[in-house]
Amino acid sequence: MMAAFIFSWVYLRRVLSFRNISTCMRFYSGNLISSRNQIKIFGVRKYVSDVNSFTWRTHTCGELRSEHVGQQVTLCGWVQFHRMGKFITLRDGYGVTQLIIPEKSPVGYLMKNLSLESVLKVEGTVVQRPLEEQNKKMATGEIEVEVVTADVLGKSKPNLPFNIRDFQKVKESLRLMYRYLDLRTSNLQKNLRLRSNVTMKMREFLCKHHGFVDIETPTLFRRTPGGAQEFVVPTHSPGKFYSLTQSPQQFKQLLMVGALDRYFQIAHCYRDEGAKADRQPEFTQVDIEMSFTSADRIKSLVEGLLQYSWPKEASNLSTPFPKLTYKEAMEMYGTDKPDTRFDMKIIDVTDIFKNQNIEIFDKVLMNKENSSIKAIVIPKGALHINKSLLEKFEEIGKCLYSLEGLVNIFVKEDLNWKSILCKHVSLELQQKLKKNLELQPHTLVLISAGETRNVLQLLGKLRVECAAYLQSKGLNIWNPKDFNFLWVVDFPLFLPSDEGGLEPAHHPFTAPQEQDTHLVYSNPAAVRSQHYDLVLNGQEIAGGSIRIHSSELQKYVLTDILKEDLTELQHLIEALESGCPPHGGIAIGLDRLMCILSGASSIRDVIAFPKSLDGKDLMSGAPAKISDELKKFYFIQTPPSN
Repeated sequence: MMAAFIFSWVYLRRVLSFRNISTCMRFYSGNLISSRNQIKIFGVRKYVSDVNSFTWRTHTCGELRSEHVGQQVTLCGWVQFHRMGKFITLRDGYGVTQLIIPEKSPVGYLMKNLSLESVLKVEGTVVQRPLEEQNKKMATGEIEVEVVTADVLGKSKPNLPFNIRDFQKVKESLRLMYRYLDLRTSNLQKNLRLRSNVTMKMREFLCKHHGFVDIETPTLFRRTPGGAQEFVVPTHSPGKFYSLTQSPQQFKQLLMVGALDRYFQIAHCYRDEGAKADRQPEFTQVDIEMSFTSADRIKSLVEGLLQYSWPKEASNLSTPFPKLTYKEAMEMYGTDKPDTRFDMKIIDVTDIFKNQNIEIFDKVLMNKENSSIKAIVIPKGALHINKSLLEKFEEIGKCLYSLEGLVNIFVKEDLNWKSILCKHVSLELQQKLKKNLELQPHTLVLISAGETRNVLQLLGKLRVECAAYLQSKGLNIWNPKDFNFLWVVDFPLFLPSDEGGLEPAHHPFTAPQEQDTHLVYSNPAAVRSQHYDLVLNGQEIAGGSIRIHSSELQKYVLTDILKEDLTELQHLIEALESGCPPHGGIAIGLDRLMCILSGASSIRDVIAFPKSLDGKDLMSGAPAKISDELKKFYFIQTPPSN
């Protein structure tokens, strides 16, 4: 009996090692069921990953190699190229394979008048290409398939709006208008499949390994006080509207009240804001919330989640991620989402220039409170950054940050200067500045003076612009393969609003740091929050916080500090009064994360059907007009056109 069991197990292992599972299943029908993607081992049914299961094809167009020579195969795909009625390049979402049609084959006549991008099903034999005809740049370049039969499954019209070629540049507006064609390109195929793999691993990490519950929350809700502009949805109740959720923020807090202490969702969110390269009106986030936790525990969870789901082909992630306070990030980088792949930190030079009788600096320091003089040093900047670019930088300072000017110093090869400051600064002061800034030949120094907050924001922006410009000129300012993560913590809980009061730095449900809670009632502007952002290569990819779970504190923040109407959040207040556990969470911007991970230039290249820069769906023409009857049904009145 034992001998029979050992023989069966050894034989089964040999069977399972076969590359083509559909072949091996014929050899062991007793323990295997004859389905290409199911294996039944000792009564337990398991599934084997197989992209060809339940289809006509035996292989994809990117799968065949030299070891398949002699096999009979069936391929399905789109005609990418054909010539001489003899050669066809067949493409699917996995790659391309060259087909060869034998002379006098009836298939050749079929191909003569067939348009590119028509859909084919072909059967044939895998043959080795002659050595001199092998294409080393092509994954399937050592073989070709000699076609025996071919069926046209879907004809394409000639002269499509653009050819599906990786080397051809097509305007984004045209790509979005015919997105179903654009989706066939290898770049979008790669990005969307990568996104699918990453989200699958995230689900596995959270649900399978850490007990999270995947819960869908509504997208039709009511207006949320504060935050971004929301989309409103009319109803057939006069004067009543839904709002599309900016995020599941309130729902996930209510789930914590409901004892679902580990929630997770791939959530669709909506904000009625202008689209940018890293933002669009509808977006997706990985939404996480936990009870009985702390900010450090949530950060550790996210680091583990990213490590687990990170693609093998990308560089390894080192944890724990470094951490900066909000104050440190602003002082060193001029932004709360610094790109730490390169140095070029902001340096305070106020003490060096103070009381030096330099009019352009003395005027600022004397007349403005909270003013300072700061500088950034740009390696090799003196060789590449020209006068017109400097004029653009100065205009940015004047228009965006109300700063009077921008002083530049070009450091020559012999470390002498070329600058307007030369006639105002003594040699001794020059030497002091050289030492403090560690000046090297051909560096460029940009100096700004004014209100400290504006100076930091200007130099933070110029730091990134200069680095990107030099990178475009071929200088290795950063390694494109680097992924530099950074936690930013200790944000202020409130910021000054344009109306003169205070507004939440993030959202009104963020808890203050425990040691600052008393300041909420006496000096709210000084309160630090339990908020944390995760930054990757200079972009915020995640944000979260420990939430307010006290109904009294939440009511005070909303009514006394933010002056919000409490009736719009009465459901949340009542929930907090019903026994709410301490809780917190985080939301990871999936679109932005995948954009950086895939190296795409825009999040629109990692979304199947994105909106254009002005928030429109160019393919369908949405948003579109509706009929007068529908307006009447929803009690919508449109103003008369002029």
